[in-house]
Amino acid sequence: MRLKIVVALVAGLLSFGAPAAAQNAVPSAPLAVPALTPDNILHLDLSTGGRVSIQLRPDVAPRHVERVKTLARQGFYNGLLFHRVIEGFMAQTGDPTGTGTGGSPLPDMAAEFNGLPHVRGVVSAARADDPNSANSQFFIVFAPRLSLDGKYSVFGRVVSGMQYVDAIERGEPPANPSRIVKASIGSDNRPPPTPQEVAAAMARQPAPVEQAQAPVPPTTPAPAAPPPAAQPQTPATQP
Repeated sequence: MRLKIVVALVAGLLSFGAPAAAQNAVPSAPLAVPALTPDNILHLDLSTGGRVSIQLRPDVAPRHVERVKTLARQGFYNGLLFHRVIEGFMAQTGDPTGTGTGGSPLPDMAAEFNGLPHVRGVVSAARADDPNSANSQFFIVFAPRLSLDGKYSVFGRVVSGMQYVDAIERGEPPANPSRIVKASIGSDNRPPPTPQEVAAAMARQPAPVEQAQAPVPPTTPAPAAPPPAAQPQTPATQP
């Protein structure tokens, strides 16, 4: 009888503390990964030699997934540089200015922090200091960086072609930056780029940066900022 009473008291204490802790916790990710469907695959054909396929996660970051799909279908990402690439950390892209301070003409998005961890191959939205400043920039993680969990919106993970991500030129900025030759969605059935498309992508020049958008020196960590923002967007934790 005494044992039952003790067990009941302990259970009561645990249940009493649970609601407060749950209020401050980042929502946990679903245990089951959704089925891989063509409409939720982002293909990035890279100048490093091949196609990277990313499983998008609209179940945990619907706004970010919809934004990336919209921009990919518009051709926005074609020819963009990986402008900030840190060995053992991540490769960042999605800025038409190539400075880390640019974005798309679309409005910034509210954060969609979730329980997906920043492990190797994860794709997450870059932002400035404001949690709700993600726009078009994103980064791909080379190695686990769990300190970013709950601070950046994870919206996908590489499922094939990670070797082409590993081959991206390092630097802040790189001396000879690698590029996205073409971005597409799996259900659109876009073939790999032709030699002409590769040449056009490699010749694309970054968009001019207005005076108000002068970039902060790339020593500050945190993912992408929308125009017209002078603040770079990059994961806010250096290796």
